[in-house]
Amino acid sequence: MRKKIIFIGVFIIAMILGLALFLFYVQHMVLLDGPLEKNTHIVIKKGASVKSIANILNDNGVIDKPFVFTIWTRFLGMNSLLKAGEYEFPKAISQGHVIAMLVNHDVVNRFITIAEGLSSRQIITLINSEKLLDGVIDKIPEEGSLLPETFHFSKGDKRSKIILAMQNAQDNILQKLWSKRAKNLPFKSKFEALILASIVEKETGINAERTKIAGVFINRLNIGMRLQSDPTVAFAVMNGKGKLTRPLRRADLKLEHPYNTYFIKGLPPTPIANPGAAAIKAVLNPDDTKALYFVADGSGGHAFANSLTQHNRNVAKWRKINK
Repeated sequence: MRKKIIFIGVFIIAMILGLALFLFYVQHMVLLDGPLEKNTHIVIKKGASVKSIANILNDNGVIDKPFVFTIWTRFLGMNSLLKAGEYEFPKAISQGHVIAMLVNHDVVNRFITIAEGLSSRQIITLINSEKLLDGVIDKIPEEGSLLPETFHFSKGDKRSKIILAMQNAQDNILQKLWSKRAKNLPFKSKFEALILASIVEKETGINAERTKIAGVFINRLNIGMRLQSDPTVAFAVMNGKGKLTRPLRRADLKLEHPYNTYFIKGLPPTPIANPGAAAIKAVLNPDDTKALYFVADGSGGHAFANSLTQHNRNVAKWRKINK
């Protein structure tokens, strides 16, 4: 009986020592430089198991002992923490570093930049043309509902994810700026502010001018004067379905259309484009100005005037420069 107990004890000790030596070996292998000969991009799909990830890494030459990867990941309890995405593994990366990248979601940093003032249709076209995204956007979001800025993504992300991020960002920035708006603005809602912001966005790309142009339009709204904004006419001529590729004509200004602010009083029914944060901020905190008019000055900016007489002089200067 005593011999049997001794045998069992020796066996257990041997097993513990053997396991310890095996784990020491695995840990040693995890820390060694790997076989990868050059930086390599690999996509790990969502839902992949530890074993399948190890095989993918092995097949692509990132590791050469997939069982070591599997055992060490499970031993550390990280098998459920490995994240899907596109990774760029550097040359000779160790398995330990690979695991850390997968756990920390250290994916390839890709981005798409959407310029201010684009229509929702134009934005959808750009996003659908990004080949590294998945899914197709068929429905055009409401005009003005998307915040133009730079959005980061990983290869294989859904295009709908970008759209949702743009919508959430627009809602958040509008809410934030609305809470800090100036007093006595002629807006009944945040949506009306968004409409004017889209017009300001289309009128100028110069950041320093946005608050000035916003001030002019605010003044016009306050006295019941038509906005007479050329971008709204272009939107009306195309019925919101594309970019006008010719100069505006006098006949266009007389077009009976709900978006033609030479024809209607007040704001059009919806935004005419997707304004950026700067344009939204401008209409909610416009310049305190008496100006009622502005026209291009030939240098890329605008000349502002308080009276029609001065404005007509500025127009004459512009026409002379334009010729």
